[in-house]
Amino acid sequence: MVRHLLDIDDLSPDELTTVLDRAAVIKAAHEAGESDRPLADQTLGMIFEKPSTRTRVSFETGMTQLGGHAVFLGPDDIHLGHGEPVKDTARALSRYVDAIMARLFDHADAEALAEYATVPVVNGLTDDAHPCQTLADLLTIREQFGFEDTTVAWVGDGNNVAQSFVVGAAMVGLDVVVATPEGYGIDDDVLDRAAEFGGAPQTTTDPEAAVADADIVYTDVFVSMGQEDERERKLDAFEGFQVTTELLGDRTLMHCLPAHRGEEVTDDSIESDTAIVWDQAENRLHAQKGLLVWLDEQS
Repeated sequence: MVRHLLDIDDLSPDELTTVLDRAAVIKAAHEAGESDRPLADQTLGMIFEKPSTRTRVSFETGMTQLGGHAVFLGPDDIHLGHGEPVKDTARALSRYVDAIMARLFDHADAEALAEYATVPVVNGLTDDAHPCQTLADLLTIREQFGFEDTTVAWVGDGNNVAQSFVVGAAMVGLDVVVATPEGYGIDDDVLDRAAEFGGAPQTTTDPEAAVADADIVYTDVFVSMGQEDERERKLDAFEGFQVTTELLGDRTLMHCLPAHRGEEVTDDSIESDTAIVWDQAENRLHAQKGLLVWLDEQS
């Protein structure tokens, strides 16, 4: 059976640990200047409906370092679900490439790709989930804190990054407190999924209460791609949720980037010595390499 990663809990907790372990080994080898090419002569097809810096560069560089090749298919190259049905795109690409990474708006399109593809499909981001970011986040936290007795406060929007993160955190036993304005919280079904692993996050509408006992403060943009028409309404709703140096204190700052400095986070917070946002960004590369190698081993 072909394995896919559309949501972080498409992995079991043991499989998640295995992927993180593999990523750590690959990262250590890379830093030591050692070269391994387990995906030699393989091709990753990359479908992009949304623009990206980190997702494109990390996947493309990762495939190169693993000995393979990546093909970029942007909005002007492929008309997913418009020029042809998603299922036809999935079946055609499966005859050309060894895996597909898709960065899309509609999560249902990612599910359709996975249903009809005969090669692994990786969700590089949809409006519902961002499991690859969660892999990088967990790798970063494990490196710098470990999971035991570590608490993360999510402050901001209960968006796709937050939803994947709270489930992934539950899978590894990481404590999370989520602070969002009323009406912008984590979806109930996502909280239920986290609870299945024994780790549903605490929720509040008070950022100061959320960070009180936290080791890490994590935030993301208030206005995601595709929500530009909601900008003024959301900025009003999120007043008081900005991560300032006063709110952050001496806690570690995480942000998946890109950051809208002056909105969800202040410039001095993201430039502070406690910010590990660049470690997160780097670990996109290593975590995704670990995932791609693991998926190849499952086929």
